Amino acid sequence: MQRETGWEHFEHGADIGVRGYGETMAEAFSQGARALTAVITDLESVAAVESVHVSCSAPDDELLFTDWLNAIVYEMAVRNMLFSRFEVNIKDHALTASLWGEAVNLLKHRPVVEVKGATYTALKVVQDEQGRWVAQCVVDV
Repeated sequence: MQRETGWEHFEHGADIGVRGYGETMAEAFSQGARALTAVITDLESVAAVESVHVSCSAPDDELLFTDWLNAIVYEMAVRNMLFSRFEVNIKDHALTASLWGEAVNLLKHRPVVEVKGATYTALKVVQDEQGRWVAQCVVDV
């Protein structure tokens, strides 16, 4: 059986859900971050030219996922950047990551919405029946 890696959005009222899949929890977190950027703009339009490093920790995997997404939202806001590539390492509920992206260019990126933050709504980080990791939550837009 082949496992799937990727991301998707899911509907949730006025907000939007982001979901990442992966063979590892770190891969699911990385894909969840890609889904976050894809809420804002076309991922393919964001060049991975500059790197930023982030770290966060939490008492459990679910809170770590929201902290991770909120760290990305923070970096996007303070640096005026969008990110399209994510390298994530997780050990004992602590995450370190490198994000690659570029400065926001309104003509090139045509941002659709601003993500205000990740919420605890529909939050879960689990392994499914096939052993694939799934990380998801709703983001406030």
